[in-house]
Amino acid sequence: MKKLLVVVDMQNDFVDGALGTTAAQAIVPAVAEKIAAATQTGTVVVFTRDTHRTDYLDTKEGRMLPVPHCIRDTEGWQIIPQLEEYAIGRKIFDKPTFGSLDLMIYAQQEQFDHIEIIGLCTDICVISNTMLLKAALPEAEIIVDSRCCAGVTPQSHANALAAMKMCHIQITES
Repeated sequence: MKKLLVVVDMQNDFVDGALGTTAAQAIVPAVAEKIAAATQTGTVVVFTRDTHRTDYLDTKEGRMLPVPHCIRDTEGWQIIPQLEEYAIGRKIFDKPTFGSLDLMIYAQQEQFDHIEIIGLCTDICVISNTMLLKAALPEAEIIVDSRCCAGVTPQSHANALAAMKMCHIQITES
């Protein structure tokens, strides 16, 4: 069985920077533990990184969410210090929008049987990447560990988990 762990947007700006939340800060230990366990079992671990240009506020997303964040090569764009060691030497998919087509293509080419998704934000980038992966690999077992995810709000987090569950994504708290 080919296993993949996708760590979505665990970046400074989403944890304790421009768009940081206490919920995002709270999942950091569980995320680090999940990555460490995956590396011990030979699971392939990849990261996504929300990536914007300096003209972010002039983009459609920037007009909808006028908070500059994850600007390429800034401190806020970097993977959080607690996870840096796990990102070294691994694939990082820089994505200019919520979901990564490059991640979807990679997972499809590699034909992973088991994909687990964790990270931020459940209700935006986690759900977007999960649904892309489900579309690319409809027979793969796809899991979202809710203990290792946080949304913009507790309600939007719960709504995203419920929506993914309706699309046959397994939601766990492991």
